[in-house]
Amino acid sequence: MDGRDVTAGHAAVTQQLTDGRAGSIRVGGLSHSALLYGDDNEYRAGLAEFAQAAAAFGAPMQMVLPWQRVHMAKGALSMLPLRVVLDDMADVGRNPARLIPAGRTFADGHPGKHVYCLWEPAWAARSAAEQREIARHEGLCNLAFRDRAMTVLCLYDTARLGADLIADVELTHPVVISCGRPRSSTTYLGPGGLPASCEVPLPVPPAGVESLSFTYQLGSVREFAARHAGAAGLSLARGRDLTLAVSEIAANAVSYADGGVIKAWHADGELICQIEDSGFIADPLAGRRLRPPDAPGGHGLWLVNLVCDLVERRTAPSGTTTRLHMGTAG
Repeated sequence: MDGRDVTAGHAAVTQQLTDGRAGSIRVGGLSHSALLYGDDNEYRAGLAEFAQAAAAFGAPMQMVLPWQRVHMAKGALSMLPLRVVLDDMADVGRNPARLIPAGRTFADGHPGKHVYCLWEPAWAARSAAEQREIARHEGLCNLAFRDRAMTVLCLYDTARLGADLIADVELTHPVVISCGRPRSSTTYLGPGGLPASCEVPLPVPPAGVESLSFTYQLGSVREFAARHAGAAGLSLARGRDLTLAVSEIAANAVSYADGGVIKAWHADGELICQIEDSGFIADPLAGRRLRPPDAPGGHGLWLVNLVCDLVERRTAPSGTTTRLHMGTAG
C-alpha cells in the first residue's frame, strides 16, 4: 500500500458520475472522464464504483478491458443487477480506431437509454504507434459522442504507462480522477482536439524498401500487397485482409488524387504497407463510422480499420500518408 485513501478514490468515481460536479453526466449528453490508478486496489475500487453507479441508474453497461482484467471485472459485477457486455480490449480495440464504432453500436442497441462504457485501451506492451492512436481515439471520442447519452470512463495505469501517454490523457479528457479526487483538466483541448503527439510525422521507412507508383492499375497494387503478405508469412485470410485494405486505400488515391505510391516492409513482427497520395481527408472521423451495408459508398475506410491491426494516417492539403500494420504472428 502506498498510503493513499482507496475509500476516497472509490467515492470519487461515484461523485464524478452522479452529483453534478466536475463534469458529471448531462442528461442526453456525454461525460468523458479518465481514472488514473496506481495499483490494483484503486483499480478495483474505480471499476466497482462505476458499475454500481450504472446499476443505480438502471443503465446498460459496456466494459472493454485487457483480458488480464476480465476476471477482476466479473468479480465486481457478480452481485449487481446490471446488463453488461464484457469484451476483450485486445480484440475489440487492437486497432483503437474500432472503439468509437463499438461504442456507437452499443449505444444504438439501447435507444432512449443513457449508456455507460468503461474502457481500458492502453497497457505497457502497446507500441508507441498504438499509443499515439489511442490518444487520437480519445480526442475524437469527444467529437463523435458529444451529442450522445453516454458516460465513458477510461482507465490508465500510471505505474506502468509512460509519462507522455498520461500527459495526453489530460489533454483528451475534460475530467481526470487521480489520488481519489476528480478535477477538471486545465489542459483539455475540447471536442476533436488532438495532442501534438498524434500529428508528428511518421517515422521514415527503412532505406531500400520496395515501392510501386500507380495511377489506375489497381491490379498491380493488389499483386504487390499479396506478394508481400506471402513473403511475410501472413495466413491466407490475413493476406486477403491486407490486400483488401491496400486496395481500398489505393482506390481512394485514384479517385481523389489520380494515384499514388505504395511501399512495403517487414519490421518488428509486422508487415507494414504505406500508401502516399496528394489528396486530403478533411473529416477527422473518416473510417470510424459504421454505415448500413446497403448505403452507397463510404465503407472503404471503415473496412480498412476493421481488418488491419493498426492504421496510421497523416493528412494535410499537401497530401496523405496512410500506414497499414498487420502483425505476422496473429
